[in-house]
Amino acid sequence: MTHPPEHAAPLPLIVSAGEALTDLVTAGTGGRGGGLWTAYPGGAGWNVARACARLGVPSAFAGAVGEDHFGDEIRHASEAAGLDLRFLQHVPQPTLMAVVYRKDPPAYRFLGENSADLHFDPAQLPGGWLGAARWLHLGGISLNRPPLTDTLMRVMEAAHAAGVKISFDPNARITHRHPAYPAVFRAVTRRASLIKLSDEDLHFFYPDQSEEDALRALRGLNARAPIVVTRGAAGASLYQSAGRVDLPAVPVRVADTVGAGDALCAGMLVSATTRPDTLWTEHLRLGLRAAAAACTHAGAYAPTPADLAALD
Repeated sequence: MTHPPEHAAPLPLIVSAGEALTDLVTAGTGGRGGGLWTAYPGGAGWNVARACARLGVPSAFAGAVGEDHFGDEIRHASEAAGLDLRFLQHVPQPTLMAVVYRKDPPAYRFLGENSADLHFDPAQLPGGWLGAARWLHLGGISLNRPPLTDTLMRVMEAAHAAGVKISFDPNARITHRHPAYPAVFRAVTRRASLIKLSDEDLHFFYPDQSEEDALRALRGLNARAPIVVTRGAAGASLYQSAGRVDLPAVPVRVADTVGAGDALCAGMLVSATTRPDTLWTEHLRLGLRAAAAACTHAGAYAPTPADLAALD
């Protein structure tokens, strides 16, 4: 792989790797779409990358989409957000799709047999990116989609060896019930410099344990990384060696909560990248503001600094 020429754009400081997909969302209720469906670019990994870029930090989504209409839409949205398009790969296979056939409560199925995301090739990434990146974000369903799982684990190990910090948001989905996933969960947790879960994630991954016991299990895997547990309208809790800090959610008029967790991750990563000597309580405060701004828009909205300033 050749290195980019000297005049090439600077390499990103935040790279989020995993799935970019199309959310095909029903317009109906009760599981009946009425024949009306709307397609939106999405995917946990892509959402985080896009939000980081929109918040002003050079960022990239590392993954693959199809050479189809849906892949083109993701590329256009990536370009509009300012993502580094050198990390987005196009392959002949179809773009991964999430069919959201009920919105409240959410119910969905993934259509992704031999889909584009599985064909992501890290060897095609720009040379030198590991030397430039400060954070690699992982999570979502991509870590339970072989052979992409093994690909991302190799990327994680290379990043960790290069001194890149790992951010992990498992973003629990029904696909994570696969018996092979717990070993992946443990491996990424051990490498992480930031672990973010919702209170629902904790219950999902530790169904027979109290929250305290679940957190104790996480600490057994990783004694140093800050752990953030989001609690919806109740805000979030930060767990560090010094103890627990609870921060409130920023009050807003909520359109929906789609993508709020991804925006919160992005806010924390942007803050940790631009203010590395600041306390994690402040990184979480910015994350909560990003999540609140995302909630004021329908769909997985990626907020801008102006959106965050408007919350004052």
